[in-house]
This record gives sequence, structure tokens and C-alpha cells, in this order.
Amino acid sequence: LQHICCFFVLIYHLSRKDRTTSSSCIHEMQSYQSVHTQSDNGSENRRLKFHENTRDTQTEPDVRKLDRRKEMLGSTRISGVSTKISRLDRIERVSGYDEGPVLHQLKDIIFGRWISYFLVFIPFAWGSHHFTWSASYIFWLNFLAMCPLASILGEFTEEVAAHTNQVVGGLINATFGNAVELVVAINALNAGEIRVVQSSMLGSIFSNLLLVLGCCFFCGGLKKEELRFNTTMSSANISLLALSSVAFLLPTPYAKYYEVDEDVNNISRAAAIFLIITYAQLLIFQLKTHSHIMGDEDGEKASIPMYVALTGLVIVTAAIAVLSDWLVDSIDEFTAESGINKTFIGMIILPVVGNAVEHMTAVSVAMKDKMDLAMGVAVGSATQICLFVVPFVVIYGWIFGQNMTLHYPSFEIFLYVLSLWIVSLSLSNGHGNWLLGSLLISTYLMVALGFWYEEVIDF
Repeated sequence: LQHICCFFVLIYHLSRKDRTTSSSCIHEMQSYQSVHTQSDNGSENRRLKFHENTRDTQTEPDVRKLDRRKEMLGSTRISGVSTKISRLDRIERVSGYDEGPVLHQLKDIIFGRWISYFLVFIPFAWGSHHFTWSASYIFWLNFLAMCPLASILGEFTEEVAAHTNQVVGGLINATFGNAVELVVAINALNAGEIRVVQSSMLGSIFSNLLLVLGCCFFCGGLKKEELRFNTTMSSANISLLALSSVAFLLPTPYAKYYEVDEDVNNISRAAAIFLIITYAQLLIFQLKTHSHIMGDEDGEKASIPMYVALTGLVIVTAAIAVLSDWLVDSIDEFTAESGINKTFIGMIILPVVGNAVEHMTAVSVAMKDKMDLAMGVAVGSATQICLFVVPFVVIYGWIFGQNMTLHYPSFEIFLYVLSLWIVSLSLSNGHGNWLLGSLLISTYLMVALGFWYEEVIDF
């Protein structure tokens, strides 16, 4: 806890370096607004002026539709690095931090999405634990309560990153981009549920590579006959995922033929260190040496103060940690009551908690023919889990005496390699359609079917 607090204080002091230029940034933005309202010589300015001038005459559904469109263009992340925020959203950002706008922005962060309605499950989740309801109620109520908190956590992470420079902001998003998966995995690891941890890690990868990417191609293909995308970043991510498959394969022959647990632990930990080093190189590539490829020249403008964003980040993270702890404690009884094995819970059910909102965002931008952005969310998230989350959990288990290894059942590794091969073939030519999406979704459903009948073996 002391290390976490020191980390937040460090972020706060780093953000203070840019505060000296805040007045000039505000003056520049106000000047841009005045020029924007008086000028009519650009297509984008004319479009923005049209939306603002006709907003009062629009009906309420039209206004909400415009707000949703601006939100979608706002701040989606690709492999922990922010994309350019839309000019329309930047113009309407609040330049000062007086009480009214801050409260309004907090309300929008917490209650601004449809999934916020699921916040009503939080008191029921608390009651299910403290009044010892059945394990099925505890599991599902905590599961539903964590979904909106994951979305809110992502919003506060964006705000904290917006107060820093590009490098620090990228590191913050890389660290907290998969915070929900990390918190659930750490709680499950502390409870000795190693099978749940392993399956949830691999399940998040399957979900991003097959289900989300398949839905992006399928839904986008229904809108447009052929979807085109840049193969540069997709091929880089696929290459990194192929590297992670080597790390998953290494411990298997030692566990099978020699049955020496110490060798399996040593190989897994060494492979985890190599994956972490590779991920650090990926961050240097994206944030420093080749940042121009990401097109991230303009930073985002924060809408709430730094201390508010940090406070919200800490509170929401703590709430997710408590709810996930209750959820993990109920898994054993839940599997006995429902008959669902732990592998299916980790592979299929738990990945929904941290990825539901992000998945819907990817599908939405794909339907707007923004496949590069959609693929950055889907394939980039899978890369982040393979190169950062999985090795981090292995090293955490090493430090705290849990035998978390990369020794997966051979059946699961074969499915992972085959799925990676299918995705690689699908992305090789730079264009896709709805049939390609249907193929990936069908692959995911067949994988899920196999995990439903998989016999759980503790090892």
C-alpha cells in the first residue's frame, strides 16, 4: 500500500511540471474558440459550427446522439497509448476547475454510460456477502457490480494520464489498462485458485483475438462491403503474441516428461522476465522511438483536477479489489452448485468483467469503418495481457510463495496456437468482411464449447 501511495504521489509531482504552461494552454484554446466561431473557411470548422448552431433546434434524441458520437470519438486507447482526441470534444472541455464543471464531469464519468445502471447491484453484492447468501447469488451479484466499476476505472485512468506528458501517460495506461484483470488475478492467486488465474489470463486473450475482433469484422462488414486496415501494427502485435506462445510452450515438456516442479517454476519465471523486458521495449518503441506511427502528437486535455482523478482511481480500485475478493471466495461453492467448471469460469465468464465496455467500443468504431482503431483495441489488448499481465502475475506468485507457472494443459496451448494462426491468416492481406468475422466468432464458440467439457485437473 505504501508503494502504491508513493506511485500516485510521484505521478502528481510529475504532472506539476506542466502546470506552469496551463495559462498559455487555456489562452490558446480560448483563442482557437474565438477564431473557430468567426471563421468559415474550413470544412471541419463549418461542420462543428453547424452542430453547435443547430443544437438548440434539435430534438432531445438528436442531442443525445450527437453527445454519444463525440464520446465515441473521444479517447480510445491502442496498446496503452492514447489516440488523438477529437477537436469537437477538446473545444467543449472545461478550462477551469471550479466546483460546478468538476461536479458535472464527475457525474458524467460515473453515470454517463448505460452500464452505469449496473451500479445498483453494489449494495446487493455487499448484502450477499455479509448475510451469507448462496454462492450463486454472491458470484453473480459481485460479477455484475464489477462491470460498471471497470468502466469508471478506465475513465479515471484517462484523466490521470491527461495530466502528465506522453511518456508518463502511456505508462499509466499500460499499467492500469488491465487493472481489473490484475486485481482479480491477484485475489484469486492469494486464495490459491491457480487454475482460475491461468484460465482467466488465457480467456482474456481468446476473447480479444476471436470474439471482439470477429464482432468488429462482422458488424463492420454489414455496413460496408470491404473493410480495410493497416497491417503494420497488426503484424507487429501478432509477432509479439507468437513470442508469448513460445513462453507458454516451454514448461510443458519438462512438466510432462520429468515431473520436476522446480524446473517448471524456474522456466516460467525466466520466461516471464523475458516477456516483461519485451513489453518494456514495446513501450519504448511506441512512446519514444516510433511515436509518430501512433499519430499521438496532440495530448488530451483533462476535465477534472489531478487530485480528484487520483482519488477516484484509488477508491474505484479499492472497491473492485473488495468485490473481486468476495467473488473469488465464492468460486468453489459456485462450481459445486452450478456444475460449471473453473476453466469455463476463467476462460469465458471472468473476461467479461474487464472488457465488456471496451469490446462494445471496438465494435462501434468498426461500424464507422475505423478498423485500425478497432483492431488496436482488440489485438492490442491481447498483446498487453500476454506481455505484461501474465508475466506480472507469475512474478507476483514467485515473490509471495505461490506456484503460479506458465504450465498450461496441452489442450489449451494447442487451441491458443491454432487461434493465433487463424487470426494471423485473417489479418495478412489488410482487408476483411463479415464472413471473416463470422469465422472468428465461430472459432471462439467452438473453443468455449471445448472448455465447457474440459475436465479440471489440479497441478
